[in-house]
Amino acid sequence: MVVGIVLISHSGPLAAEVALLAAQVGGAGVPLAAAGGAEDGGLGTSPDLVAAAIAEVDRGDGVILIPDLGSAVLTARLFEEERVVVADVPFVEGAIAATVSAGAGSPLEAVLAAAEEARTFRKL
Repeated sequence: MVVGIVLISHSGPLAAEVALLAAQVGGAGVPLAAAGGAEDGGLGTSPDLVAAAIAEVDRGDGVILIPDLGSAVLTARLFEEERVVVADVPFVEGAIAATVSAGAGSPLEAVLAAAEEARTFRKL
């Protein structure tokens, strides 16, 4: 089993591209879904899209939700429970760190911790 990851963004294309990047860097074996944009394809967040993405990636070991900002955070918080947690992390770096950790078979707490470490990543 493996921890699933859902990327929640106001932009469908942004969420999809970050999911693709994370999968390419972290491994294709991680259940990863993009829940970006509103249901009509415009900007926004959709609880229905997030719920569907959680169901898609949940393999029984928990799910990490990574929102980009604002209402995506509020939408993610609607789904918090023991096995579904929200990561307060940079969107791209946190997604990649979580995916790498999940791909290594880490449990939920370790995947969340790896994502949270992304807050301290320096580029220079």
